[in-house]
Amino acid sequence: MGINSRMIPTEDASARKREIEEKLKQEQETLSFIRENLEKSDQLTKGMVSILSSFESRLMQLENSIIPVHKQTENLQRLQENVDKTLSCMDHVISYYHVAKDTDRIIREGPTGRLDEYLACIAKIQKAVEYFQDNNPDSPELNTVKARFEKGKELLEAEFRSLLTRYSKPVPPILILDAISVDEELEVQEEVVLEHLPEAVLQDIICIAGWLVEYGRNQDFMNVYYQIRSNQLDRSIKGLKDHFRKNSASSGVLYSPAVQTKRKDTPTKKAPKRPVYIPGTIRKAQNLLKQYSQHGLDGKKGGSNLTPLEGKDDVLDIEIDSYIHCISAFVKLAQSEYALLTEIIPEHHQKKTFDSLIQEALDNLMLEGDNIVSAARRAIMRHDYSAVLTIFPILRHLKMNKSEFDSTLQGTAASTKNKLPTLITSMETIGAKALEEFADSIKARAPPPPPPTPPHSSTQIHYHSVIIIPPHLLLTSEYPDKIIPKSTSSASSYTSDFNKRLLSTYICKVLGNLQLNLLSKSKVYEDLALSAIFLHNNYNYILKSLEKSELIQLVTVTQRKAEDSYRELIEQQIDTYQRSWLKVTEHLTDRNMPQFQPGTKLKDKERQVIKDKFKGFNDGLEELCKIQKGWAIPDKERRDFIRQAQRKVVSDAYRAFLHRCANISFTKNPEKYHKYRPEEVEEMIEKLFDTSA
Repeated sequence: MGINSRMIPTEDASARKREIEEKLKQEQETLSFIRENLEKSDQLTKGMVSILSSFESRLMQLENSIIPVHKQTENLQRLQENVDKTLSCMDHVISYYHVAKDTDRIIREGPTGRLDEYLACIAKIQKAVEYFQDNNPDSPELNTVKARFEKGKELLEAEFRSLLTRYSKPVPPILILDAISVDEELEVQEEVVLEHLPEAVLQDIICIAGWLVEYGRNQDFMNVYYQIRSNQLDRSIKGLKDHFRKNSASSGVLYSPAVQTKRKDTPTKKAPKRPVYIPGTIRKAQNLLKQYSQHGLDGKKGGSNLTPLEGKDDVLDIEIDSYIHCISAFVKLAQSEYALLTEIIPEHHQKKTFDSLIQEALDNLMLEGDNIVSAARRAIMRHDYSAVLTIFPILRHLKMNKSEFDSTLQGTAASTKNKLPTLITSMETIGAKALEEFADSIKARAPPPPPPTPPHSSTQIHYHSVIIIPPHLLLTSEYPDKIIPKSTSSASSYTSDFNKRLLSTYICKVLGNLQLNLLSKSKVYEDLALSAIFLHNNYNYILKSLEKSELIQLVTVTQRKAEDSYRELIEQQIDTYQRSWLKVTEHLTDRNMPQFQPGTKLKDKERQVIKDKFKGFNDGLEELCKIQKGWAIPDKERRDFIRQAQRKVVSDAYRAFLHRCANISFTKNPEKYHKYRPEEVEEMIEKLFDTSA
């Protein structure tokens, strides 16, 4: 055990030693390998350094050789570029010397049909001018290209004028009427676009105008533009007038929708409705006012017939309607012209050019309006109030369209904008004056001379002495805020109700003056029955006319019982007329009638009383029927009513009288006194107021 114990450590140490020796050997081998590699690395490094040093040396040699060559090459390239630029500049400069020659043919032939090519030539000439001005202002070439430039500009201006003149045509009347028409059945109105110039032509004109503004430095083309377009505007309106004169009188068709109209959309629509005024009312009122002015209120036999003036008044209706439509046409055409102008004329010149463009047409319209006012003024001085009726529908139309008129003329000179208000003021003034003087003239007109003998020769009652009033007032009722006399109204500041009250006051004044005049006229008739029929006819016609024209509604604004008052006046005149028959029917009463018993013989005095009653009745009946047969009651309903009432009164009294005398023997010749049967008396009364009987 002791030996083994000592031997084990020795073996372990030996093994350990061997292990360490082996590791040491391995480490020595590794170290030797590293040293060998280090030596190789050093050798490689030295070789690389040597190579790099050699490469650097060679690069330096190469750089020293290349840099001078590079610099020489750059210099050569720069020289080449300079030569090229010089040659290019020379070519460019030389081209300016050839511009006049190169563009000669195109400039001479003008821009028609090749505007783009022509403008390109002008641009070349303009550049040549700029070049010579900057580089050689004393050269003869400058004068040449300048002359060529001016020639080109002149031809462009001529082309501008030519295109406008050639393609600017008056707008057809049918198209104008379609543009200004209003269809009340359509909620959204279709806009009619007025195409003044073909699109291609318009673009050429815009192009030329733009060049003239930018390069031409010439505003003469704007004067050319407004002169040509002004002429077309005026011709369009005159064409519309001619359309009315040629077509309206002959066919009665003022216009129809235009088939060639360019619209945003084209749905089928009915003929446009545009009631401007009622021509028949104007014609009737003017006819009667004319007769009133010439003949006063003096009727003639057959006074229910008016002197026919239809031919003249038809023309007048056309003239009024024509003027009213021309006002609307001017507004529509002016708006269209302004839209066209904004595409062609520079913005800062648009208002001035537009102002000049519309002057001729506007002045002609205002002159025509002034002539209407002057004619009305002269007529009023002659106490002829018919002409003033033309003012009312025109005045209404002007005031209805004033806001659109003002909007169209916005931006124009104050003198231009004031023309319409001035005309409106003139018409208001003359209209108010006519109304006031007319109302006063009715009251002031003297009564006619007494009728000639025999009385019935002029007993066609002055029925039409009143017809002048209702149509006249009917016109005023359409324009209550337009023609209130200025002494009582400043139209723009009052309400509609106030205006109606003022108008009602005026109408009542006219009717009151008329009533006074009629009473004055009625006094020239010595026969109270004839005077009563005269007043009855006129009062009845006034009432019927007021009711028919709805003027009664205006009258009742200030006189609520006006209708009842006229009915009462009418009944009073009927009572007065019926009293004229008392001298006939008084012979049929029991007054002075003898009292007797059947079979009793009458005394001579009593028989004479009965004879006198028969004779008095017969003579009175014949006389009244002869006279009153020539009187006139134009209203058939009233004529029949008065006849029937009188027939019943006389017939009943006559029958009763005959019944009382049936069994009385008062004469040997009863047929001498009993001349008429009751049926014959009724027939005689039935022929009253009948000049043909």
